[in-house]
Amino acid sequence: MSSLTPDEKYALITRNLQEVLGEEKIKTILKERDLKLYWGTATTGRPHIGYFVAMTKIADFLAAGVHVKILFADIHGFLDNLKAPIELVKNRSIYYEHIIKAVLSSMGVPLDKLTFVFGSSFELSAEYTMDNFKLCSLVTEHDARKAGAEVVKQVASPLLSNLLYPGMQALDEQYLDVDVQFGGVDQRKIFVMAEKYLPMLGYEKRAHLMNPMVPGLQGVKMSSSDPDSKIDFLDAPAVVKKKINKAFCEEGNIEDNGLLSFVKFVYFPLKSLNGAEPEFKITRPEKWGGDMIFKDYQTLEDDFRDKKIHPGDLKAGVTDAINALLDPIRKTFDDAKLQDIIAAAYPPENKKASTGPNKRERKAMARKQKELEQQQEGKENTAATATEEKVAIPATAPAPAQTESVA
Repeated sequence: MSSLTPDEKYALITRNLQEVLGEEKIKTILKERDLKLYWGTATTGRPHIGYFVAMTKIADFLAAGVHVKILFADIHGFLDNLKAPIELVKNRSIYYEHIIKAVLSSMGVPLDKLTFVFGSSFELSAEYTMDNFKLCSLVTEHDARKAGAEVVKQVASPLLSNLLYPGMQALDEQYLDVDVQFGGVDQRKIFVMAEKYLPMLGYEKRAHLMNPMVPGLQGVKMSSSDPDSKIDFLDAPAVVKKKINKAFCEEGNIEDNGLLSFVKFVYFPLKSLNGAEPEFKITRPEKWGGDMIFKDYQTLEDDFRDKKIHPGDLKAGVTDAINALLDPIRKTFDDAKLQDIIAAAYPPENKKASTGPNKRERKAMARKQKELEQQQEGKENTAATATEEKVAIPATAPAPAQTESVA
């Protein structure tokens, strides 16, 4: 039990969040007991530094006495359209468990205060399956499609599995026995769906907490499926530097700036855990003004907007900051067994053996073949014309000459 007052707990639980649904419910529970909460992640693409946002909040939750469950949603990973077959999802679930634990440990979060759960451990039960059927009899296709619009992969001809995903995420709240579900603001439509439909099954309406989404390196949403938008937890220092150097960072432009967003939503909150005083450092040669140290994000943003910080300097500072955060995680995965887990979760793509020329080569060959056919056709037409002229008998041809017979 945390020594904080209910109000202090609520302030810690909700700091740096973008939205809270069910504020009064949470406050009422905190007056009686500690909160029970879960955060889930579908085990698909490689986790990236955007996950630091959720991990930082999990640290806050624990400090506020919240009982936290982390769900590795392997069944959801399979249902999410086209992302991975079930066999691969199982291997990725194992990787997710190790990488999430490594990240939390690198932040000083005590793992013994967390409960880790795999979705397949309860979502395949007869009771859960029946509830899922009941939910399917209530939820319209429109509501299911709308709920998953920002979470489930959208394609022209979606599979039925896409529509099951949001409802199962709602049911997880009941089967994990929590008061609150926590996730990114992109989950909001699923949260609203859960609040609407769970009471129809006779279950309690839960509260929901949402953190802001961190823009990727190109200024749009950071996504596991877009390698150019994100930095993986295990990216090598040189890879991190290369990706940062390619990132969009226009001088004086603070809009859709993925680098500033990282410092704002990841670096300063993470470095502020447990009452620590954060600082962000940009290392520069003395001839360019020397090092710059920022104790708060707003000053950094203001200086960049006013063009006191060159984009190249900001990139250098972010590169150093990210590599410092990732170094202990990378060292954890130097272990041979963990390398085998990575290989099983994300095997190298098997390139199909070449069965012929590529698309460009086929087009070139087709053009050449057409030219040859046209040339051949031209020659044949010329030859045919010459032959016709040679064998044709004129209509006014003279009669053949008569010869005298010799007696």
